[in-house]
Amino acid sequence: MQNPSCYGSGLIFSDNPFSNTRHLRLHFACGGDGWSSGVHLSSNQKPLGLFVAAAQTQPLPPHIFSTGTDENFRFSGTTKDSIPLDAWTHWKKLGRPKFIVAPMVDHSELPFRLLCRKYGCHAAYTPMLHARVFNENPRYRSREFSTCEEDRPLFVQFCANNPDVLLEAAQRVEPYCDYVDINLGCPQNFAKRGKYGAYLMSNLPLVKSLVERLAKNLSIPVSCKLRIFPGLQDTMNYAKMLEDAGCSLLAVHGRTIDQKDQKTIRANWDAIKAVRNAVSIPVLANGNIRHIDDVWWCLEETGVEGVLSAEAILENPALFAGYRLSGGCVLGNGEIVKDLRLDQGELVVEYLKLCEKYPVSWGIIISHVHKMLGDWFRIHPNVRDEFNAQKSLSFDYLHNMVFRLRELGVASPLCVTHTDLHRLNRNTHHRST
Repeated sequence: MQNPSCYGSGLIFSDNPFSNTRHLRLHFACGGDGWSSGVHLSSNQKPLGLFVAAAQTQPLPPHIFSTGTDENFRFSGTTKDSIPLDAWTHWKKLGRPKFIVAPMVDHSELPFRLLCRKYGCHAAYTPMLHARVFNENPRYRSREFSTCEEDRPLFVQFCANNPDVLLEAAQRVEPYCDYVDINLGCPQNFAKRGKYGAYLMSNLPLVKSLVERLAKNLSIPVSCKLRIFPGLQDTMNYAKMLEDAGCSLLAVHGRTIDQKDQKTIRANWDAIKAVRNAVSIPVLANGNIRHIDDVWWCLEETGVEGVLSAEAILENPALFAGYRLSGGCVLGNGEIVKDLRLDQGELVVEYLKLCEKYPVSWGIIISHVHKMLGDWFRIHPNVRDEFNAQKSLSFDYLHNMVFRLRELGVASPLCVTHTDLHRLNRNTHHRST
């Protein structure tokens, strides 16, 4: 092995506010391919607040693939602040993100997160990662988790039912994110079979142990994404238990485990507001977000710090920038900003370019294309059918398909109203002050 060419290193004693353990962290990077190694040691030393950065002799890698063992981590070139931070200080340091991409299996991957960040998203979750498989399978790690310098603030979400397994997985991604998130909200049958997600709500001692294990051993805060109980008091007690166990942020989906049909059952914002009032840590809301009006309404009705979007942002990744269908602009009660028109085809082309830079599976790409071009495909179902019939795909084919749809005539472009633009600009100013 050639001698290391160190372009970023750190020695930190951190009196961690999110943990009862102090950590000594060492990172170094070897020349050539930019691989790095990390060492995490417990220490009872007083905080030194020491960081040493070597001269950068080569550019940082364009993106980070966490492939599991320490020697197979790509080095991010960043370190943790050694100054003690509480949950609110950490949140404020991140800029108090208000517009957030929710965790979505096979959908909130790196290229899509970056596309949404370009169009107003302040933070994002990774797809749910299975902690045990993440630890055991290097191919799963490299395929399912990737990030880059622009991909922050970032929540990395895991599902698990074993505290030790969860901690091992969390420590693998700890240097590359701002929160490690525990999935306590997945209501699907595969979560029931695996005994994780929302099905942990019947085993609160286990949930508490999962949160405590991370909170006592990580140098970054722990967050939880959860569903509500049918009873309001049970929901508030649940939230307070999570806070007491060491959780630093809650994202609350305002539906119960049995309320799986999001199109017919509205999320309970009153329950989310009750959680927000019951705890002293930041709370985010999830549910009932179709367009930018719903974002403002939810923030006002619940008093939460931020709003997550899932289904709606898949169809319109520019939702948080105020873009909506032209018909929706009329409902938005504002004159359209003429130089801010955008169509779904442009979003698809931008997404495809990101996929070429940060590769993902064709299955993920196909699903995103269907979501973003849904309105266009409804006008030209023959083009959709030809797309579905392809046995192999290429980026050239997809670019040409977008061009062809435009030539055939497509739905009205997305637009922004002056009212929305003014409100978004005001929000940006508020976050920066």
